[in-house]
This record gives sequence, structure tokens and C-alpha cells, in this order.
Amino acid sequence: MPELPEVETVRRGLQPVLEGYRLTKVETRRAGLRLPFPKDFAKRLTGQRVLRLTRRAKYLLAELDGGETLVIHLGMSGRMSVAGRGLGQYVHDTAADGKHDHVVFETEAARIVFTDHRRFGLMTLVATAALAEDKLFKDLGVEPLSDEFDAAFLARALQGKKTPVKSALLDQRVIAGIGNIYACEALYRARLSPKRLAGRLKPPETAALAGAVRTVLREAIRAGGSSLRDYRKANGDLGGFQHRFKVYDREGEPCSGCGGPIKRLVQAGRSSFWCPHCQK
Repeated sequence: MPELPEVETVRRGLQPVLEGYRLTKVETRRAGLRLPFPKDFAKRLTGQRVLRLTRRAKYLLAELDGGETLVIHLGMSGRMSVAGRGLGQYVHDTAADGKHDHVVFETEAARIVFTDHRRFGLMTLVATAALAEDKLFKDLGVEPLSDEFDAAFLARALQGKKTPVKSALLDQRVIAGIGNIYACEALYRARLSPKRLAGRLKPPETAALAGAVRTVLREAIRAGGSSLRDYRKANGDLGGFQHRFKVYDREGEPCSGCGGPIKRLVQAGRSSFWCPHCQK
């Protein structure tokens, strides 16, 4: 599933052809994705101008001038592809429609196609004024790249928690947007075992982890995210951060720090990759 860096990369790719533009045509080719589309979904979108395109956790948010916000979640395999004339970077050809192209948006600048062969994605409309209290967002934690997230916040959030620190990082009620890839990578950089109990980290360890989370996410965004299976940027290119993984999906390979083998363990049904020698 695309995590914060992938969704932020897609947002930046869509922003030049969505923000400030009017949706001249919206076409849905099925009744919904993992949930049905809202009533009159395409009709309510058509003619609306996108005032802002932002991100919250793993959601894309297109604020419309009619008082609603289009909420998009890419799910496991969703992709937003852009084609348009005179836009330079947008070279991906979406003219040939595929059977998994479920929603098409047209603006004065481009044609944007949402493709999702597993149909685990989500699109809905929420009143902009009520967005923060909507069920999708009201329990989300802090954004890890915001000013609110620092060592002091993380120490407070983890205090007394008896769950492994890896599980705490994946709890969207604590920190919004981090998934399995970046939790593993941040823990490696902070030299912390994913098995450590979250509530028992010492202040220097918490500070190291907070810094590692921010550093890893920023590096991943600069690299355009991680392409493992379905994820691509809005222009069709692959992300590049998968070539910089220190531990994720590298079971049995040598650690870049000590040369020992990277190990894998399962925590709450998710694979954790780590170096037992470097991470204590």
C-alpha cells in the first residue's frame, strides 16, 4: 500500500494540472471501489474548481469551490496517471483505456485516470467544513513532517505503551502516514530493534527515532517514493527509494553497517526487517 512518501509524490505530480483548474468532465466506470461512490458523484464534481490539493496521512484531498472535498485513497494498487499537451513532464499516455481504469477526470490542462485492478481504493465527497470530524480523519494522529512532531511529542505518545515500538509507529492514531516500509527503515537508522517495547525507550532513543522518521520520509519523497509492485508517479515513472532500502525486503542480505545478515520477523501479521547486530 502506498505510504506517506508515495501519496505526497502523487500529490505533487497532480498539483500542476488540478490545483486552480475546473473539472470539466468526470466519468465513473463502475458503481464504486471498495465502497460505493456517493450519490451523483460525477455530477457533483463536474464543473467544480479545485482550490487546493493537499494530503492528510495517506489520503489525497482536493478542496472544491462548491464547499466539498474530494477524498482519494489509493488502496493497495491504485494509481493516478496524467496525460496532457504542453505540460512537459507529463509523458505517460493514458489515451488507451484499460479495463481497470475506473475513474477519469478532465480539466482544462489534462486528463487524469484512476486505475486500480484490486479495487481497494476509495473516493468519496466530504463537506470541507466537517472534514476534520469525518470518520476517516477524526482519529488520525500527528503528521510526522509537521512542526508538531518532534522528540517531545513522540516521548509523550509512546509513554506507557506496552506494544513493540514497530507496532506503535504503524498506529495511525499516533502518527499518520507511516507504513511498514518506513517504520522498518526508520528503526534501522535509529538503531532500535523492532521488538523493543515502545514505552521503555530512553529519551536519547526517542529523539533518535523521531529524527530518523523525518529523515527517512523526506529522503523517500525526494526519491519519488518506493516502487515495489503497482506504485508509479503521476507521470508513469517508477519511484527510486527502493534502491536505498537498508533493511526492508532484504532478508538474508548483508547489513550495510556491520555486514551481518538482515533478519525478518512477523509482528502483528506484518513482516519486520532488521539487523540484530546494529539494532538493540
